[in-house]
Amino acid sequence: MALGSAPPDAAFTQHRLKRTLLGVAAGVAAAGLCFAVLVWVLSGVSLASDANALARVDTKPLAGTVRLVEAWTSAGRRIPVALKQGRLTPLVKLRPGEAVSVEVRVRRPGWLSWALGTERVEHLSVRAPVSSLAQQWITTARGGEVRVGFQAPVSAVAYGVAGHMRHLRLSTPARTVSIGQQPPTGTLEVAAAARPWETLGTRTQVSWFPPSREPVLATLPAAGAQTTPAGSLYLTFSQPVAAVLGGARPRLSPAIAGVWREANSHTLVFTPAGYGAPMGSEVRLQLPRAVAIASGVGASLHTTSEIGWPVPAGSMLRAQQLLAEQGYLPVEWRPSSAAVAHTASAEVKAAVDPPPGSFAWRYPNTPQQLQGLWSAGQENDITRGAVMKFENLHNLTADGLVGAAVWRALLHDAIAGKRLGEPYSYVYVHREIPEVMTLWSAGRTVLTSPANTGIAGAETELGTYPVFEHIPEGTMSGTNPDGSHYEDPGIKWISYFHGGDALHNFDRASFGTPQSLGCVELPLAASAEIWPYTPIGTLVTIET
Repeated sequence: MALGSAPPDAAFTQHRLKRTLLGVAAGVAAAGLCFAVLVWVLSGVSLASDANALARVDTKPLAGTVRLVEAWTSAGRRIPVALKQGRLTPLVKLRPGEAVSVEVRVRRPGWLSWALGTERVEHLSVRAPVSSLAQQWITTARGGEVRVGFQAPVSAVAYGVAGHMRHLRLSTPARTVSIGQQPPTGTLEVAAAARPWETLGTRTQVSWFPPSREPVLATLPAAGAQTTPAGSLYLTFSQPVAAVLGGARPRLSPAIAGVWREANSHTLVFTPAGYGAPMGSEVRLQLPRAVAIASGVGASLHTTSEIGWPVPAGSMLRAQQLLAEQGYLPVEWRPSSAAVAHTASAEVKAAVDPPPGSFAWRYPNTPQQLQGLWSAGQENDITRGAVMKFENLHNLTADGLVGAAVWRALLHDAIAGKRLGEPYSYVYVHREIPEVMTLWSAGRTVLTSPANTGIAGAETELGTYPVFEHIPEGTMSGTNPDGSHYEDPGIKWISYFHGGDALHNFDRASFGTPQSLGCVELPLAASAEIWPYTPIGTLVTIET
């Protein structure tokens, strides 16, 4: 059998058909690929940082629906967020620089989910922006406003000193913010937030200076303004510290324990140790060289090498609180919040800014005469007597004044938790006949005795007085109403309370009528019994 070949036209046709089918298949594949790429592109989701929001979510037309947006801190704390026009904004304040993780879940359309999956998940790690000052040391025109610059626009600014910050919220973020008219030189703390949904950042000192041939100094507190006893002093120069002072350091008077340090190239800081400057004093600072400084708002610069700050006296209310806590008053004091910490810094702060609380009488049957002498937060005879007793027991001059030495001793005892171990005592004397002396102590009447007060022309003066001298025996001398002189040695159990007037023993045939020259005379047994109860500071009331 003979074999034959296909006709040439048939072979060509077959080859051509095969090429056509392959081309169609390739075209279909290419079209499918293009369609798949187009679908992938049009179903895309991106999560990126944003100039104003925390993040930006970009969903393409075929991406589907955003099902869930979550954000949390590095510590795992959830952050509620709002998604509007693709921008993700926190609903709570974030700290500048705080790290945040964001997750977005997008549900794809049903016709895509079979190929690409039901959801697409995107993650992003971002940090809340931090606003930084462009310059800490600013030269301003005389009499002009102070403008603070930032390296990036900010939405909110606060400026001032600790505890007294003024807040500005900007309608439009800005790189430069005016803090208004200020003294020619000054130093303030400035904090800013880059975004409306941030808290203010760390406070940074900003100092400004007018043009001057001499180095200009800005101080915080301002020169002449009040400073707290343990408050730091900031000296900021318009030129670097090394250029102005070399290696020298300022001197403080009175001498205050503490340390100097350079906070930055332009700023020296003195931080007191312990109780700091004496309360009610003035701190004087002597510089190694003269500088230009302004002493107040609108004042022109003047050249000086010495600056001063007054230190406030301690609060009378706080002195009473401490005296009550330490057992020197007939009242007790209880704080209405947490007790003051037994540290020097906490006690000094409380001495100037007393904590809230309430006083109550220590004893249920306190004499009305004594109760009528008390007033919280104001000087009174009860407080004066308590201070005198405190001073006497601490080897201080018993003048009843709460000066720097008394404050230092009060704070020392407060930190140590010391308390007086003796009861509170009080003496009151009726001048009506029969004249009677009453000793009250620790809630009970210890002794009632007839007494002699002053005769006409030498009356025992009405009022309340603290005992200022306490001696077991002595000589009493003076002038009689007729001008003659008297001198009586061997007088026992003497407690002086007003000038030459004293509680003491005196031998008389009777007691209960005016017979003395101003003193309160008592029988020997009564004077001996009362004397241990009337140390320096004990109050004696003379009443009708």
